Amino acid sequence: MYAARPALCVYCGSRFGTQPAHAETARQLGRALAEAGWSLVYGGGNVGLMGAVADAALAGGAPVLGVIPDSLMRREVGHRGLSELQVVGNMHERKLAMAEAADAFVALPGGIGTLEEIFEVWSWRHLGYHDKPVALLDVAGYYQPLLAFLRQGREEGFIDAGQADGLQVFDRVDTLLQALRRQVGSAAGADYRQI
Repeated sequence: MYAARPALCVYCGSRFGTQPAHAETARQLGRALAEAGWSLVYGGGNVGLMGAVADAALAGGAPVLGVIPDSLMRREVGHRGLSELQVVGNMHERKLAMAEAADAFVALPGGIGTLEEIFEVWSWRHLGYHDKPVALLDVAGYYQPLLAFLRQGREEGFIDAGQADGLQVFDRVDTLLQALRRQVGSAAGADYRQI
C-alpha cells in the first residue's frame, strides 16, 4: 500500500460490543500501529470498532486504506476521512483487495463477518496461498470460547498441528505488533488471484 510501511489488515466488529475494553483496545491498536510505522487496511466503515481503530490510526499519522462494498456504504457508514477508500462491487472483491494490500492479518472482537474473514485468510495460509501472519487479539478473553472449540477440533482430529500453528493468539497490542513485525519479511509476494 505505502512502500515504506508494512500494512496490517484488521478485521473487527461494526459494533462496539458490551465491554468497554473492546473499543479501548481498538483505539490502542490504531495508535500503536501508527507509532510503530504500520499502515492500516480494514473494511472501510465509520462505526463500531472499525471506526475506532481507523480514527486512532489516522490521528497517529498512519495511512489508512478502507475497502467497502457499494451495498454496505450506507449500512456501515463508509468512512470519508481515510487516506484511501475503495468502493468495490461485492464482499469477494472487498476481501481480495484487503488481502492483497496486507502484510499481516489480525482479528479484534467482532461477529460472524469478523470470524468469516479471519478464518478465510487462516485457511488460505494453510493451503499455501500466502505465508502472511494471521492472529487473534484476544481482548478481555473474548476469544477463549472459540479457542476451546478449536482445541476440541484438534483433539477430535479435524484440525492438525500445522493448521493450529497458523493462527497466533495475543492478548496485548505491543506483543502482537512486535511478533508480526518480525514475521512480515517472509510474507512478500503472495498472489491471491490463484484462489
